[in-house]
Amino acid sequence: MTEPPVLVSTDNSVLTITLNRPAALNALSLESHHALQAAFDTYARDDSLIVAVITAVGSKAFCAGSDLKGLAGNNGPIKREDMPANGYAGLIERFDLMKPVVAAVNGHAIGGGLEIVLSCDIAIATEHAKFGLPEPRVGLASAGGVHRLIRSVGHKDAMKIALCSELFDATTAKSYGLINEVVAADQLQQATQRTVAALQACSPAALQATKQMMLQGLDADTLQAAHTQRYSQYDAMLSGPDAKEGMAAFIEKRKPQWRGK
Repeated sequence: MTEPPVLVSTDNSVLTITLNRPAALNALSLESHHALQAAFDTYARDDSLIVAVITAVGSKAFCAGSDLKGLAGNNGPIKREDMPANGYAGLIERFDLMKPVVAAVNGHAIGGGLEIVLSCDIAIATEHAKFGLPEPRVGLASAGGVHRLIRSVGHKDAMKIALCSELFDATTAKSYGLINEVVAADQLQQATQRTVAALQACSPAALQATKQMMLQGLDADTLQAAHTQRYSQYDAMLSGPDAKEGMAAFIEKRKPQWRGK
């Protein structure tokens, strides 16, 4: 029986999405893209899920990008109309997901793999991981990756990464601000669990309000516009139960019981 290209599991409030093509360095096939779309759709609509973690099987590669061997046998790159609704990996063009997504980068994140990391809110990587956007070396351009990259790192660094197409190590990726933490391979799961626990301790409504304000505020023309525009998740948070519960729990010196979505 053929293994599915993407494994999905839930534990309490956490959805774990695992790329499952280690023999192909977890490169993404068309089937992978649609499986990832379905997984992130589940995360977006299920109010019981608070955090999503994306990782991969194996220790060599998180994701080596697109399956070039498969694409070559299919007469070239996947056509845009064949991709899922939210683009590459079902995530790159998902601009309305205000729940946190954590990348546990267990190995090389190259091309589309780096695009996935760029699309996540928090990323933890093993010290042996390599990063890069090498698409120009095979006659392609990183469509979604370059837009996120130049908004994530300095202009000159972004240009060097995208145009020179060279790979760089996890320590360099952290210096660029592309990942949050570099850990030994045997510490990745523990480090990811610490991050997930920190997110789970927060109000889900507050997390979504915070992410929405940061992302949409970043797109505002001025700082004043960012402050004065309305944020639907923030309004929902203020009118929901968690704001009162958080203050009550603080005063009563107890753990809050979050009920917000």
